[in-house]
Amino acid sequence: MVQIPNTPAPTKSPAPRPVPTSADVARLAGVSRATVSYVLNNAGTVRISEPTRRRVRQAAEDLGYVPHAAARTLRAGHSRVVLMPTLPVPAGPLYSRFVHEFQGALTRLDYTVVQYGAPGLRGDDAARAWAELRPVAVLVPTPGIGPEGVAVLKRSGARAVVTLGPEPVDGAHALRLDHADVGRGAVAHLCARGRRRIGVVVPEEPGMEVFSAPRLQGAREALAGTGATVTELPLAYREESAAALAARWSSLGLDAVFAYNDEYAMLLMGALQEAGVRVPEDVAVIGADDLVLGRLLRPRLSTVRIALPSGRYLASLVDRAVRSPAAALESHEPFAATVVHRESS
Repeated sequence: MVQIPNTPAPTKSPAPRPVPTSADVARLAGVSRATVSYVLNNAGTVRISEPTRRRVRQAAEDLGYVPHAAARTLRAGHSRVVLMPTLPVPAGPLYSRFVHEFQGALTRLDYTVVQYGAPGLRGDDAARAWAELRPVAVLVPTPGIGPEGVAVLKRSGARAVVTLGPEPVDGAHALRLDHADVGRGAVAHLCARGRRRIGVVVPEEPGMEVFSAPRLQGAREALAGTGATVTELPLAYREESAAALAARWSSLGLDAVFAYNDEYAMLLMGALQEAGVRVPEDVAVIGADDLVLGRLLRPRLSTVRIALPSGRYLASLVDRAVRSPAAALESHEPFAATVVHRESS
């Protein structure tokens, strides 16, 4: 006879607690649902005493009540979400500081900033994916979106679309940043210092061509008619890649290099010095972004300082556009790219 061991009866999972509602908060606080809405949505148009506000907030905290964003959107006719599509490549320190300041400034204006990635989608197809989130505003940090993408976003309820790129887009506010100016400034500086055989680093990482292609084009434009030459230098952001490039440096016959940005410049400069190539005697080096670490190198790194708009300035533009969606579009001229000469060039 087979004995079946005693097994405990399965225990039932406790029933999930109902999600608290604004009506629950109103009952606990002894006020109307309208008062709960006014208090928790920070409505400044209705006068409510401070004791009542404290009572409502305490009731909401005791119940674990959180206002429903979708319901608030229906009431207001739009969300408070500002969407920032993520860059196709890892953000560097300069852009990260800009984003941090922008997010802080918008938060103080009672917006919620959401960074969103849509892998494999570009341009207007990406805009359709962004529109599904129903943002009130979208900041597009790279070129690619066209007038149709802007129209899709506006039809979905976006009151403002702001592009950060070399050319304005129909229907969008524009903060113009031309990466070709960075390449032109860097290579014109090297040429003015007497360098004639100039290498330009082109990062090998996928997605970087959005920025590296216009910088390379600007470098070529800077040397037009001078007799100086540009040599394209593919480089991955790895020590092994920099060491391999430094090992064949003498065969390239170059006397200067614009290394795309400060991070690639520091990587390559270290490899060149380890290979016995003197900076700036044998080769002048210049980067871009003006990072603090570049000033700590020896020799100190020459760079191109890029004046991105302040986060506070951009936040105020977004807020103006959201409040007055029918106002004239703003288009601001390219932000300056200024060469900072130091000992490396």
